[in-house]
Amino acid sequence: MAALIDVILPVFIVLGFGYVAVWTKYFSDDGIDLLMKFTQGFAIPCLLFRAISELDLGQNFDLALLFPFYAGALGGFFAGLFGARFIFGRTWEDSVAIGFCGLFSNSVLLGLPITERAYGPEALDANYAIIAVHAPFCYLVGITAMEVVRNRGGSLAALPGKVVKAAFRNALIVGIALGFGVNLSGLPMPGVLTDAVDLMARAALPAALFGLGGVLYRYRPEGDMRVILYAVSISLLLHPAITWSLSQLTHLGTAPLRSAVLTSAMAPGVNAYVFANMYGTARRVAASTVLIATAASILTAWGWLSVLP
Repeated sequence: MAALIDVILPVFIVLGFGYVAVWTKYFSDDGIDLLMKFTQGFAIPCLLFRAISELDLGQNFDLALLFPFYAGALGGFFAGLFGARFIFGRTWEDSVAIGFCGLFSNSVLLGLPITERAYGPEALDANYAIIAVHAPFCYLVGITAMEVVRNRGGSLAALPGKVVKAAFRNALIVGIALGFGVNLSGLPMPGVLTDAVDLMARAALPAALFGLGGVLYRYRPEGDMRVILYAVSISLLLHPAITWSLSQLTHLGTAPLRSAVLTSAMAPGVNAYVFANMYGTARRVAASTVLIATAASILTAWGWLSVLP
């Protein structure tokens, strides 16, 4: 119970502030859109840039950490893809978007604050190692799969260009790429620039959580409940279960195990809806999955915190 009260509830209370602000019309939909544009286009890329520019790549990029997490993510993607197609009879395009809900956990807006509150800021190195390749990996998988099913029978020669172009329109990937550039080059950052980026980064998580609450109010569940609950189950149960199991096989240490399992147990991020909206398919399922899974993750995250060492 202490983990629920001290670690999880403060995060969801901030999220709830955003939900209530839009519900009561104190904050407009346009205001939420602008806030999310700021956080996803500026503040969070600054946060990721600073974290990755200073990350010890040799120490934190450990196959024993990344393999369990991303094998679980791929397991979630294929379970969502083939389940939506063969159990629920959705189109291939819908099925890819539903699979993306099982692939893309909310590693930044939920994974970072919950891990930090549970284990302290020093526990976040493994989170940043996961996040560093999270958006590029997930968008590579999702965009590639969608372009393949949309071009059935056509030439795949243009596919790599489409994937790269779509990926580098994402500000998160740009922030991550710049962070890697500074880290690998050893380029010194002027102090005044570092301070400015840090100011922006400190606004990222609270502002984004508030904005996420407003976004979730907008996309309340409507129909398709069987496939929505299926996608929620994949995101909150299957992905972390695979990650936990494979972490035992790779003998992952305690700190990275906590980061990997908690991150994999987070609800799909708003990017799951962004991806569906980008292709105009399964938008209601994606939005409702984000909303219901985010609410349900209050209890599932508590459960995973209780079993983690």
